[in-house]
Amino acid sequence: MNGLYDEIRVVVHSVWTRRWLVLGVAWGICILGWLAVASIPNRYDSRARLLVEVNQILPDDAGGSPYSGARQIDQIRETLTSARNLEKVALTTGLIGADAGERDKAGAVAMLQKNIKVVPQQQNIFEITSSVGVGSLSDADNAKLASGVLDSLITVFRDDQLRGGRMDAREGLKFLDAQIAEREKGLREVEARRGAFEAQNIGLIPGGSGSPAQRVDAARAELSQIDSQLVSAQAQLAAANGQLSATPATVPGVGGVGGGVARQQLAGAQNELASMRARGLTDAHPDVIALKSQIASLKAMADREGSGGGGMQNPAYASLAAMRADRQATVSALSARKTQLMGDIAKITSQQIQNPGIAAEYDRINGEYTALKAQYDKLLAQREQVRLRGEVQTETDAIKVELLDPPSKPTSPAAPNRPLFLTLVLLAGIGGGIGAAFALSQVRASYATAAKLERASGLPVIGSITEVVTPDRHVERRKRLVWLGGGAAALVGLYALLLIAEFVQRGMVA
Repeated sequence: MNGLYDEIRVVVHSVWTRRWLVLGVAWGICILGWLAVASIPNRYDSRARLLVEVNQILPDDAGGSPYSGARQIDQIRETLTSARNLEKVALTTGLIGADAGERDKAGAVAMLQKNIKVVPQQQNIFEITSSVGVGSLSDADNAKLASGVLDSLITVFRDDQLRGGRMDAREGLKFLDAQIAEREKGLREVEARRGAFEAQNIGLIPGGSGSPAQRVDAARAELSQIDSQLVSAQAQLAAANGQLSATPATVPGVGGVGGGVARQQLAGAQNELASMRARGLTDAHPDVIALKSQIASLKAMADREGSGGGGMQNPAYASLAAMRADRQATVSALSARKTQLMGDIAKITSQQIQNPGIAAEYDRINGEYTALKAQYDKLLAQREQVRLRGEVQTETDAIKVELLDPPSKPTSPAAPNRPLFLTLVLLAGIGGGIGAAFALSQVRASYATAAKLERASGLPVIGSITEVVTPDRHVERRKRLVWLGGGAAALVGLYALLLIAEFVQRGMVA
């Protein structure tokens, strides 16, 4: 413990013997540090909170409209500090003149983009902070400029939103009109090519809408349905035949009571057949085929009815006969349609095999027409939607901008913390002076005590001579000590003066 105490005493003595070096180094470091701190401009921050509400009168479409509410909020977040808005802010606040060049404008915009922060607190609430610290301006001007930048930015943003929504709608309609006209021109050209191609290849291209491949696919799909319906109809017809064969045509009773029923039905069916032929239906028509089958069944029933003697017609048999005739007609109609579809498929396939190039070219033209038509219809729907939204924005305020907290008026700089920096520079100066004195003592070896000299030399020290201070020497030392104290006091006084000046300057801003 005594050894540590002696070492501390030695260090203190070595520094004290070089006290003028400590004072000089401290002054040098403090002067340079305080000048550096003084050269840092004060930065003033202004804050404001903004509420942006989207008036959602029309619902969003399923495809995600570019004018939907969520996208509008994202667009507002991105365009609030856009280069165009910030350039207007720089002109309004006087950061650049009206005749400034592109380089000056770009520099002002870059400075504002760096010093303006937009932080979304909620989905449609934004906190905007502007930081201004222009070295060529006074603190009062910087504080005024910080709040002025936010005022100008909010004003520019409001005006831009009022005009921008309507201009965007007009620009959108103009763009869509141009695209629709282009697609319409393309459709007309494709239609003309298709008409010319069909006229040039009459007989090689079957009629009907769609390409040959599409018509074959549609015919096959319908043929598959008809096959399943035909199987079901044939099963129902077989069941009706079985029931009819097990049912007697007549039942015992008084003759002539039920006579003439089959003949009446036969006469009605023949009249209906004559009406169909009068309308121009041929014998190959499915309805005519079915009715003729029903007439044949009714003739057989009428013959049996005429030769029945004393019996009368069985009502159940007549009902089953009519059901069977109806099912026979259904089977006949389905079979006829199946035959027709198979013939169409065979005809189209044959034409494609015989003329593959024509079929492929026709498919290509039809595919091009279908794609253009889909694009044209989609653009028409989008144009109508944009027109409606444009009318909504014209008649109402589609976007409402409300200032929750106006831009604050800063009264003290946000940065730098000058009192802290001044204190740190003072401590650094004192520490630097002490460190310089200690380092010099280590370079220039001296021995403050006999024990230290003995340890360093390895030789025994017989004794030491104490310094004798004369009265004149004592007066000279006291004078130098006063000068040293005055220099240290001046350094501390300068530090206090700088602190007072800082707080006075802040008070002038407030």
